[in-house]
Amino acid sequence: MKKLRIIALIHEDLIPPDDPPEGSIETAEWKTEYDVVNALRSLGHEVEPLGVRSDLGAIRRAIEKSQPHIVFNLLEEFNDVVLFDQNVVSYLELAGVAYTGCNPRGLMLARDKGLSKKVLSYHRIPFPDFVVVPLGRTVRRPNRLTFPLIVKSVSEEASLGISQASIVEDDEKLRDRVAFIHHHVKTGAIVERYIEGRELYVGVMGNQRLQVLPIWELHLHNLPDEAPRIATRRVKWSTAYQKKYGITSGEATDLPEGLPSKIQHVAKRAYRILGLSGYARMDFRLDGAGEVYFLEANPNPQIGDGEDFAESAKRVGLLYTSLLQRILNLGLRWRPDQLAA
Repeated sequence: MKKLRIIALIHEDLIPPDDPPEGSIETAEWKTEYDVVNALRSLGHEVEPLGVRSDLGAIRRAIEKSQPHIVFNLLEEFNDVVLFDQNVVSYLELAGVAYTGCNPRGLMLARDKGLSKKVLSYHRIPFPDFVVVPLGRTVRRPNRLTFPLIVKSVSEEASLGISQASIVEDDEKLRDRVAFIHHHVKTGAIVERYIEGRELYVGVMGNQRLQVLPIWELHLHNLPDEAPRIATRRVKWSTAYQKKYGITSGEATDLPEGLPSKIQHVAKRAYRILGLSGYARMDFRLDGAGEVYFLEANPNPQIGDGEDFAESAKRVGLLYTSLLQRILNLGLRWRPDQLAA
């Protein structure tokens, strides 16, 4: 295996320490960054973590100095704007530097949940009925959109802005929740028909030839009876909340015969339709009648050791270091003209 010079692009607040205090890693905000950097070094690669917030010049100077074989992209925003991550990747392409993860067009389509659903509707991918309320606009609920509804940011990830109050049952609460997203999250809102059911995730890797990972499920059955079974901010990120209600994730079981292959097929189709590359997690809801609904695509998802994507990869024999090497290889092979192929 060729030893590579790698620049790891990381938000400047998440640069991991070289020697963290014992017991601090699992709950640290920089856990994923620490896992990736150390796993790549264990493979023998030369890794330079580069903290970035809003200065493209820092990336240019690092590239000129170290002449990396590839950039491992762990940025989820630039200048505190989530949608700008696509511009960083565009810069790398213009500079002729290989990078890991999704290409700019795929990031642009997937980050805008409303736009991605409009594209997928042309290809008859099933998803909950929805309407987008741009920042500053007043919500006008069409008659076809019946309660209960869920209100989310149209572009933010990691369940930002999602709580139990995101499920609304009347127009007054709908207006209040849209206003909350506009004023506190500071993005447009997407209002979707709420699908009561199971939360499923499917990892997909590849550029042209795709590998679909086993279906993963977020287990929410121990939540209080009155709590909606949704991936709120606390469900995803509060360790104390997860322990209190036994929130876990694992390979989905007890799925009807034939359904796993159907879900994986839809995940692969959506990945191709949105022009994704590298790796992504595709999110679904499964209702009580066995109907599957596509929710959203998450290019460059969390890949910390022990996270859903890495755990599902282990089910098909990809240990953590092997997974990261696969992601590197995909980045080295990616060419922008593959989108037109």
